[in-house]
Amino acid sequence: MSTLSSAAGRPAQPGASGAVVRWIGAGAYAVLAYLERRAAIKTLRGLDDRALRDIGISRCQIEAAVGGALNPAMGKFRSKTF
Repeated sequence: MSTLSSAAGRPAQPGASGAVVRWIGAGAYAVLAYLERRAAIKTLRGLDDRALRDIGISRCQIEAAVGGALNPAMGKFRSKTF
C-alpha cells in the first residue's frame, strides 16, 4: 500500500528571500549589461571613420548599433557568462 504525503500535492510557494535574491540578480545583470554596452560604445568611438564604414555604420549610429536598433537580433544577444 502506498501513502501520499499531504505536501506532495501542494505547489511550492516561493518565499520573500527567493524574491530578494532574484531581484538582486536581475539588478546585477542589468548593471553588467550596461557596463558591457558602454565598453562597446567606447571601443567603436575609438575607431576611425573608415573602420566604422567598413563595418557598415557611421559615427552617429554607434549607440543605435550597440543597442540593437540597426539589427534587432544583435540587441537581443545576451552573454551566458552572467
